Amino acid sequence: MILRLISIIRKEFIQIFRDPRTLIVIIIMPIVMLFLLGYAANTDVKNLPLAVWDQSRTPTSRALLDAFRSANYFTIDYQVGSQDEIQSLIEQNKVHAALIIPPDYDVQLSQGDAQVALILDGSDATTGSTALSAAQLIGQSYATQILSDQAQIAGRAAIKPPLEVRTEVWYNPDLASSYFMIPGLIGMILNFITTLLTASTIVRERERGTIEQLIVTPIRSWELVIGKIAPYVILGLIDAAEVMLIGHFWFGVPVRSSPGLILLTTCILLLSSLGIGLLASTIANTQQEAFLTVLFTILPSVFLSGFFFPLEAMPPFLQWVSYLIPLRYFLIIIRSLMIKGVGIAAIQNEVIGLTVLGAVVMSLAAMRFHKRLD
Repeated sequence: MILRLISIIRKEFIQIFRDPRTLIVIIIMPIVMLFLLGYAANTDVKNLPLAVWDQSRTPTSRALLDAFRSANYFTIDYQVGSQDEIQSLIEQNKVHAALIIPPDYDVQLSQGDAQVALILDGSDATTGSTALSAAQLIGQSYATQILSDQAQIAGRAAIKPPLEVRTEVWYNPDLASSYFMIPGLIGMILNFITTLLTASTIVRERERGTIEQLIVTPIRSWELVIGKIAPYVILGLIDAAEVMLIGHFWFGVPVRSSPGLILLTTCILLLSSLGIGLLASTIANTQQEAFLTVLFTILPSVFLSGFFFPLEAMPPFLQWVSYLIPLRYFLIIIRSLMIKGVGIAAIQNEVIGLTVLGAVVMSLAAMRFHKRLD
């Protein structure tokens, strides 16, 4: 039995190494996807182009602009002279925000009732909301600094607000989005590549007629299933280690838990993704059909797993549907392990859910594959 399994695994590796395109997909594609999504899928809004209409042109107005520059959220790229210019720049997507300082800003400031206007481009809600929060934070910080300076000049104690909220951010003090995205990419890349390759590989065997040659051999159907997917388990673990190492050393994402525990839970995800690919291979008759079938399962995984959008923001019905998505459990697991450094006890519910789903999917796939061979 062991010799038969080794023979099938060896045959599958030979097929993989004979096809340079498959090797590129398995080894190079995760790196390409990691860098593209690691940099492109970044919700940290910095250096936002800002237009300024400074009607005051006084030292106090320039001090306010310096506060905006030093925060690194905005770059003052345009000095304008009218609201029409602001509208033109926003319509041309040259700026996403504009700051309007009134002519009597210095007088208002001395009277303690200064107001400035911030115009935001709301067509991009994510950028707009971040810019709004950043501008409000800069304004509050600058106003506090002015009160403190005025109190020192007058020889009084610095004025303190009646309430101070002191924040403490755990695990990700800088709130870098890469801490959230990179661990998720491990699951996303593995789910996409292993599912697609498993489905297309078995269908390719059927198209070439080599699957019939395997059927007439003494190999049992379950041995054939294990032998076909085992190489992709190995390659999937290599991809996971590859993405984790690049994420850690290039993007600075911490790996606070045991790498062995991370790879173990990755194997559980592979049970589901390979099972979905095997199940797709029993439905499709051509590689194109296999690709479309897999794509039908990948899209819900992207949107209902919590990779891009928080599950808590979804309607209750979709939250219930998300429990059928294996990637949903793995994203919680991998982010908890890498960022929080938790043990298995903290994620046992997710591990159990992922294991049950993987076992069900693989069992269904194996039964259909057995009937298809018969």
